[in-house]
Amino acid sequence: MTDPQFRGIYPMLYALFAADGSLDEGANAAQVEACIAGGVHGLAVGGLASECNKLTVEERRDHARWTLEEAAGRVPVSVTISDNTIGGQVESVRRAADAGAAWAVLQPPPVKSASEEALIRFFGAVADISPIPIGIQNAPEYIGIGLSNAGLIELHRRHPNVSILKAEGTGLYIGRLAEEAGGAFTLFNGRNGIELLDSLRHGCAGLIPGVEACDMESRIYEHHVAGRADEADRSFREILPLLHFLMHTIDHLLCYGKRLAAWRIGIDEVHDRGPAQAPHPAGMAILNHWSRDLGRLGQ
Repeated sequence: MTDPQFRGIYPMLYALFAADGSLDEGANAAQVEACIAGGVHGLAVGGLASECNKLTVEERRDHARWTLEEAAGRVPVSVTISDNTIGGQVESVRRAADAGAAWAVLQPPPVKSASEEALIRFFGAVADISPIPIGIQNAPEYIGIGLSNAGLIELHRRHPNVSILKAEGTGLYIGRLAEEAGGAFTLFNGRNGIELLDSLRHGCAGLIPGVEACDMESRIYEHHVAGRADEADRSFREILPLLHFLMHTIDHLLCYGKRLAAWRIGIDEVHDRGPAQAPHPAGMAILNHWSRDLGRLGQ
């Protein structure tokens, strides 16, 4: 059954770096404040857009802790866990829960040859000790490994605490998954919101997009739940070209999406942690064209 706490727009926060290459706690605080002021329904941290693959274990945990401290209970926070071992995920989930996370999302270990049974055992071992609800990020397109719909349903059958899915895919995929799962999961989509309304219409309780247009996506969500379908469609059409441009690849999103988000929250310079995709003048021109009507986030 869908938990009413877990709904709406939960932007995945960027990892923002200082000039010396360290994580910038002050910039993260500004990002949290801007998102909350922009009307989001929750926050997410620790996923692919948070550059989890470029952070140390302690940096990932610090990023989550800073976010939870800054949010201070004003909105629920989802923490994505990307440790590669059961023990590491267990420890990270416990720390997130102790710091106030509402739910945790587990990424699979980077073993592309792992069987579904092995993944079910891995996720189940973590879920069984978690004091908070557990979600799974099922994103084989971006991570390279995932579970079938049948595997996800079997995971929930054995481990009911796995009750949320960040199931990245098309609206058609979401509709089929929702039908087959029969209400077992609270469903979220990602993909930076390019499937926003199709996802909501066909089984999703919310989405986990990027930061850069989260205020507009939150308003679209509110139009949808209020039954203002025409207004939701109109507003979505306004930002879809921008979302489509940003969501070519994760590296592309980190290059251009982070620069737009930084400008919108009042950060003038982006410091990449290499290796990273460098912005191209043509890419910046396209970004500036499709974001030209956006102002500061939360203002």
